[in-house]
Amino acid sequence: QVQLVESGGGLVQAGGSLRLSCAASGRTFSNYVMGWFRRAPGKEREFVAHIIWSGGRTYYADSVKGRFTISRDNTKNTLYLQMNSLKPEDTAVYYCAAKPNIYTDYNYWGQGTQVTVSS
Repeated sequence: QVQLVESGGGLVQAGGSLRLSCAASGRTFSNYVMGWFRRAPGKEREFVAHIIWSGGRTYYADSVKGRFTISRDNTKNTLYLQMNSLKPEDTAVYYCAAKPNIYTDYNYWGQGTQVTVSS
């Protein structure tokens, strides 16, 4: 089992920046995939970005490409999401998630952290 603990959410004005962190503990594998998802008010949960833990290969949703950066620190077992040029439409609960490989569904989830962007 894997436990995911998130931090870094908060209130920021449009154009500002935030960095989310997700500390992972428990059983992990070299080919684990870790991702960020978000759910805005009245909308379905959507994919934001993911990273392959071992090699650091990344993938982004078009809506955040060029503004957000996903990364990881292997020594700290921590996932990050650097969010720049934030827009009000980025307001959502952000979730950290993990899965054992690229072919399976995400089966580990964090508690979520609120990001609010004011106009």
